[in-house]
Amino acid sequence: MFARWLEVKRPEASLYDVAPHDLEAYFADRHDQTKASSANRRLSVLKRFYQLALRNRHVAKDPCLQMASARQPLRFVHTLSEAQVEALLAAPDVSTPLGLRERTMLELMYASGLRVSELVALKLVEMSLNDGVVRVTGKGAKTRLVPFGQEARLWIERYLADARGIILDGQVDDALFVTARGGPMTRQMF
Repeated sequence: MFARWLEVKRPEASLYDVAPHDLEAYFADRHDQTKASSANRRLSVLKRFYQLALRNRHVAKDPCLQMASARQPLRFVHTLSEAQVEALLAAPDVSTPLGLRERTMLELMYASGLRVSELVALKLVEMSLNDGVVRVTGKGAKTRLVPFGQEARLWIERYLADARGIILDGQVDDALFVTARGGPMTRQMF
């Protein structure tokens, strides 16, 4: 993209004859058409290109040296409304073992704030129903105790009593949330 822009704006110049003002003009021309994240990716590519060109002695100095990344707007977490949460929790058919498992997973995740990857990796021994806590190993292999409420506890007890054994169908597994072929669920399955 930059090379094509340069051919039009400065046909006499090559990629190795670029000055900082050429890059600034390029980004100014493209500013209206792109988001800050796209501009930052473009700048990152050009910075890497000119760092390599500098190492290989194709340029005397890096024209990107003084260029700053575009400011990106803050991204806020999108939350569900109370009605959306209720609809999500009511979606699984709890009259089936798999539906009961799904509802239990949603209830535990909602009650504890677990990440999906943490939820599907839970083992039976990490759950303490009496204390209402679960031991979770999260990002960075950090372990923490996470409390969950009475509603989640009731769903876990119901799942363990009425669905887990049926899903396993005689297989043995230490995962809390299991699949019919044995073993824990994956993030993609969830």
